[in-house]
Amino acid sequence: MARKPVLNIDALTALGPEKLARLVLDEAGRSAPFRKVVNAALAGAKGPEAVAKQIDRRLSALERARSFVDWQKERAFRHDLEATLRTILDELGRASPELAIDRLLRFVATHRTVFERIDDSSGRIQSVYRVAAEGLAGLVSAIREEDRRFLPQRLQPLLRDDSHGLGTAMALSIVPLLPAGVLAAWDNELAREHGQADKSSTADTWDQAITKWAALDLRQAIADVRGDLDAFIALERTKPPRRQNCTDIAERLLAAGRPTEALDWVRQEGKRAIADTGHAPLARGALEPDLGSSERLLLEARILDALGRKTDAQALRWQLFEASLDAKALRAFVERLGDFEEFEVLDRAFAHVMGSKHRYRSLHFLLTWPRLDLAAEHVIVHASDWDGRHYDLLAPAAEALEGKHPLAATILYRTLLADILNRAKSQAYGHGARYLERLEALAKRVASDLTKAGLAEHQAYRTALHSAHGRKTAFWSSVEGGTRRFLT
Repeated sequence: MARKPVLNIDALTALGPEKLARLVLDEAGRSAPFRKVVNAALAGAKGPEAVAKQIDRRLSALERARSFVDWQKERAFRHDLEATLRTILDELGRASPELAIDRLLRFVATHRTVFERIDDSSGRIQSVYRVAAEGLAGLVSAIREEDRRFLPQRLQPLLRDDSHGLGTAMALSIVPLLPAGVLAAWDNELAREHGQADKSSTADTWDQAITKWAALDLRQAIADVRGDLDAFIALERTKPPRRQNCTDIAERLLAAGRPTEALDWVRQEGKRAIADTGHAPLARGALEPDLGSSERLLLEARILDALGRKTDAQALRWQLFEASLDAKALRAFVERLGDFEEFEVLDRAFAHVMGSKHRYRSLHFLLTWPRLDLAAEHVIVHASDWDGRHYDLLAPAAEALEGKHPLAATILYRTLLADILNRAKSQAYGHGARYLERLEALAKRVASDLTKAGLAEHQAYRTALHSAHGRKTAFWSSVEGGTRRFLT
C-alpha cells in the first residue's frame, strides 16, 4: 500500500512556485477566508501599512454590522473571523507588532456587538475571541520596552466594559511584560479610579462589580510581579469572605517563610467551608468532611510541620485519610514515618479502606494506590452491590483488573452491561457490545470461579441476556456486526 505524501515545507517547496501558485489560486477561489489570508500575504509584500489597511477595512465592516447571523451562516462567519485574526497575529504581527497590537485591541472590542448578533450556544465564536485575547502577550513581547508604557491606557476601554472577561485576560497576560515604573503607575491609577467608584455608589451594579473585581485581580497580579506579598494580601482582605482565596494566601505565606500567618489564613477558609456546608471541623473528629477541602487540609498539615508541630500534622493527615480515603493524605503520612514503620501503618490503612461503607471511594483508592489484589477482593465481596451508572469508575476498574483478576473484571463488565440494557441506553450500545466482547474473552479464564462465586457460567448468562433483551435489535446488531461507532 502506497504511503500518503507528507505535507511539510520541503515537500511543498519541491513542487515549484508555479504549481504552488495554481494550488493557492484554486483554493482561494473556493474559500473566502483563505482568499483573505492570501490577499493579506500579497499586501504584506508592499509593507505592513498595506496589510494594516486591509485589516482596517474588515474591522470597520465588523464594527458597523448589526444584522443577525443565522445558524446557516455561523460557520462561514467564524472562519472569516479566524482569517482576520490570523492575519493580525501572523502576517501583520511579524511585520509590525506595534500595528498588530492596535488591530488586535480593535478586533477584541468588536465582541460586544458580535455576541449580540449571533446565537453562540456552542461557544465557537467566543473561542475565537479567547484566542485573540491570548495573542496579545506574544505581540507585546516583540516590541521595545519603552513602547509598552502606553498599553495600560490603551486597554482601559476594554476593561471598563468587560462582561466576558476578555479585557481582563489581556491585561493580566501583559502584566509580567511591563516595566516596573509602568506597573506602579497603573496600580495607582486603578486604586484611584475604583476608590472613587466605591465612594460614589452604595450598591454596585453587575457591570460595576465586574469592573471592580477585575481591577482587584489586576492589582494583585501587579503586586505579585513586584514581589509585594503584603500588598497582595491587603487587596485580598478587601474582598468579601466568599471571594477570598485563603488557601492561595496561606500557600504564598508558607513559601515566604511565614507559617504562623499561613496557619491563620488556611484555617479561615476552613471556618468558611464549615459554615457553608454544615460540616464540623475535621480536626474535631468529623466523620463526613467536605471532600473539596482535602488540599486545604494537606496544606494545613505542611504548615504545622513548618511550625515544628509534627505530631499535630500527622494526626491531621491520618484523620483526613480515615474520613475521605484520600490517597494523597495517606502518602503524605507515610512519607514522614521512620524506617520500617510504614508496614504496620499500611496494613491498618488497607483494613480501614476495605471496611469502609463508602465502597466506590474505597475502590477508587485501591485502584489509584494501587492495590489491585485488594480492589479485586473488594469487587467480589460487593458483587451484587455495584451500580453501572458509575461507569466512569467501574469501566476503567474492569480494564485494570482484566489481566490478573478476571473474575472481578467479569463482575464489573456484567454490571455495566446490565445498566445499559435495563435502561435501554441506545446511545451506549456500542459500549455495551464492547463489554460483552470482553466477557466472551474472559469466559474461559473464569469458568470455575463463576460457580464458586455463585454466578451463572458464561453461556447461561448470555442466554439469559438474550431472553431478557432480545428485542433490543440495535444492541444485538452492534454485537454481531462489531459496530464501534459510539467509541470513535
